[in-house]
Amino acid sequence: MHDEAGIAAATGPVKLTRPVRLVAIDMDGTLLPDFSTVVSARNRLALREAQQAGIVIAIATGRRQAFTAPLLENVGLRADTPLITSNGAVTRSFSGERIDFTHLNPALARKLSGVLRGVGMVVFTLDSSEKPDLIVEDMAVARGRLSKWVEANRGSIVAVKPIEGALGDGVQLIQGMAAGTIAEMKEAERRLTECEFADEFECIRTAYPGSDLSILDLLPMGVSKKSALGQLATRLGVAREETMAIGDNWNDESMLDWAGTGVLMGNATQELRDLAPGRGWLIGPTNCEDGVAVMLELAIAKMNSESSGRV
Repeated sequence: MHDEAGIAAATGPVKLTRPVRLVAIDMDGTLLPDFSTVVSARNRLALREAQQAGIVIAIATGRRQAFTAPLLENVGLRADTPLITSNGAVTRSFSGERIDFTHLNPALARKLSGVLRGVGMVVFTLDSSEKPDLIVEDMAVARGRLSKWVEANRGSIVAVKPIEGALGDGVQLIQGMAAGTIAEMKEAERRLTECEFADEFECIRTAYPGSDLSILDLLPMGVSKKSALGQLATRLGVAREETMAIGDNWNDESMLDWAGTGVLMGNATQELRDLAPGRGWLIGPTNCEDGVAVMLELAIAKMNSESSGRV
């Protein structure tokens, strides 16, 4: 999708050579600085100014809605701002109105639980506005693997052993998640790849090598940030060439490939940055250098320039 005329080189000064009408922005490692859940002042201003300029801002994150919206309360986003959550399984407006969703089949979730038992921690997310809406099998394992996550979600988690007991056919599930060390999740990926129903689900990886943490999001087949962004663009009447996606991790990969302009944050792993030239991705500043704001400011300037040229 990325042609030489439409995208700048993935090295050197970042430039935009075509206007953008829709921008999808990842949260962790992209919009948020390291070790913080507060959007910077420059990023907040750029988000508001982009919306005022007529650019549609969409947040695209692996977080679920309840863990995303509170972090954006003081940003000043419009109520109709789309939030693509759970890596594309659910899209709602910032005000909570459901736009698109895809449920995970409980029968599939039960099979996944069996395949992954004993490797890291497995979590399933319920499509529910009531708590608890997160299911784990063993809280001791959960605390050991992701103690900060458990603490932040304490009121939302219920432990059921075996976990299949909470995954009856009438349960509405958004997604599954396996989490553990990078070595554990490599083993989990091996099991998932080799299981007899591997063609029934998506497995999307996020990795944090510095923390020796890896997460596998388990989603219905065809669901991803890419699919959600494509559906949103179609709904809004925005051409693929007029979209931008900004991200920093493996769960952003397909979204960066699909967008007319894919922007990889400068803080992404070297493995991802090495892919950028061949994939046509721009490399922007890091999340701690307000990389999102830099790209939005360029998009606003490009839109203003295009508008002036038509007068």
